[in-house]
Amino acid sequence: METQKNTTAKTALNFGLILGGINVVYGLMLYSLEMHYQGETATSLIGYALLIGVIFWAIKHFKKTNNGYISLSEALKTGVGTALISALIISIYTIVVIQYLDPEFIDKSIEYQKQKLIQEKPEIPLEDVNKMFEMQKEFSGPFIISGFIIILNLFFGFLISLIVGLIVKKSKPE
Repeated sequence: METQKNTTAKTALNFGLILGGINVVYGLMLYSLEMHYQGETATSLIGYALLIGVIFWAIKHFKKTNNGYISLSEALKTGVGTALISALIISIYTIVVIQYLDPEFIDKSIEYQKQKLIQEKPEIPLEDVNKMFEMQKEFSGPFIISGFIIILNLFFGFLISLIVGLIVKKSKPE
């Protein structure tokens, strides 16, 4: 029986599905705790830690299954591919949450941010705060949010992959 060669695409798909699944479970946990609309720093940092951890794991896995060798381009393909698959899953999840599970998600999120800003900077006139958040509301549809999720995931996926790739790269001897 012939063994199949591991490819960057196959690794990215597998780890992207894992990361996407983890993020959906994390998102459902936040939803069940009514924390999904708050956008707190701690919840974002956990999301970034998951992204870093799974991309690192994917690149190390590819290197291990490739006889201990990986080029920078293979690390980038693996990491960015993992981030892309995950971003697509998270985007679909986000659309489902905003459209079906919590149709008032955007309003709750904007109101929460507005109250937080008023508490932190009471010197800003209330009408300026209201204008600012009305403008934000115009750019807060589920598909726009999903687009930003994809762009940010690809950006951070590229940076993480570049750093990890530079650290773990090992060329095959000629």
